Amino acid sequence: MALSRIWSAFIIVAILVASIKLVFFRENNKSVFSDMVSGRSGDSIHIKTMDAAHTDATVIAYLDSTPLLQKGDIITVKTSAGVYETYRIQHSDGIIETCKTAVNLSIGLIGIMALFMGIMGIAEKAGGINLLSRIIGPFFSKIFPEIPKGHPAMGHMMMNFSANLLGLDNAATPFGIKAMESLQEINPNKAVASNAQIMFLSLHASGLTLIPVSIIALRAAARAANPMDIFVPCMIATFAATIAAMLIVSFKQKINVLQPVILLWIGGISAIIAALIVYIKSLNSEGVQIFSSTLSSGLILLIFILIVLGGIYKKIDIFSAFIDGAKGGFETAVKIIPYLVGMLVAISLLRTSGTFDSIIEGIKSLFAFLGTDTRFVDGLPTALVKPFSGGAARGMMVSAMDTYGADSFAGRLSSVLQGSSDTTFYVIAVYFGAVSVKNTRYAVGAMLLADLVGIITSILLAYLFFG
Repeated sequence: MALSRIWSAFIIVAILVASIKLVFFRENNKSVFSDMVSGRSGDSIHIKTMDAAHTDATVIAYLDSTPLLQKGDIITVKTSAGVYETYRIQHSDGIIETCKTAVNLSIGLIGIMALFMGIMGIAEKAGGINLLSRIIGPFFSKIFPEIPKGHPAMGHMMMNFSANLLGLDNAATPFGIKAMESLQEINPNKAVASNAQIMFLSLHASGLTLIPVSIIALRAAARAANPMDIFVPCMIATFAATIAAMLIVSFKQKINVLQPVILLWIGGISAIIAALIVYIKSLNSEGVQIFSSTLSSGLILLIFILIVLGGIYKKIDIFSAFIDGAKGGFETAVKIIPYLVGMLVAISLLRTSGTFDSIIEGIKSLFAFLGTDTRFVDGLPTALVKPFSGGAARGMMVSAMDTYGADSFAGRLSSVLQGSSDTTFYVIAVYFGAVSVKNTRYAVGAMLLADLVGIITSILLAYLFFG
């Protein structure tokens, strides 16, 4: 029910905001309704200041040189007259185009889902998942007390967390969906999220990632003096969000996190992360990208060969096992289409109506009124849209770096915020949709609270590391 209320609120608030803009600020918002319904990101770019209509050749050149910006974003640029002005890039995708985008996303997942679900099919029949479950069992049995000892879901979750840690998004999604399906098998009420499913998705959505390679690459492209200077803050922020997610859900489910096994595993993981931080800090930007690429790609190939060799050792029909698993991947990719359509349409309405813009301006005005430092507000757009859209958040991050400078406080903060969490509402739509769970209980609240911890931690770290 919580997700239903949030989804309804998104739509109602977006339409109300657009209506108010049309009634009271008609001159600058004549096309707001048409943008919301039929706006397309492929339309020609229309530039408007937040105060009055204005077009400037410098702004057009700026946009042409910044392809990662999303139409609908807020930017501040220096015009040919030498004046800094704020602009809104018109025409984000409206709801019609967003529906097409949702279907295209699902279709794009079919191949990846089929491949990794097929590999998982081999691993299951060869006994590899059960082996992984026994290895991780002592720890997972404490934070997932409802999962039977040695259940395959533990192995599936471990595969998902490992893929997330290394930034393997394409692999993490199929592994995660397989984990949700395994957890659904032992869920007594198929329409309601189980405790184990909520804990798993909360940990997954906290976005624990070892090396934020894409962020480092974008900072290098923006000519940052040291593109890697956000690495340690990103690692600490995402780790804090993950621990917060575990503590929040554990408190709700009355799980004692002070058990020796839990403390030892968390301590061990922390030590490994710390050691990798020390090593990676010794590398330059190019070295980090080579190390990350080699580690990530090498892990995928290692998983493939170990699973195939395991299937050969167990003398199973490897290709038939692959085909059986791949069929499930295709069915799952198609099954999530309605959930993606519903969630992405609501998010589209919030963006095209200007609701995000109003929230950001309101926050900045509030802190300015309180007389506090407002530099962090310039980086907040990334954090505010990240739970809804990873692509939009990336656009906000690039916009902040281009507007204020890659080495500015706002540019660095937006980079840390980009790496501190995952796209919460996308995760909810895809993963719960894959197993047809309609009542998500307190999952949304727990995940957003963990996101908030990540945001606050990111801001504090930005002031600590970058002043």
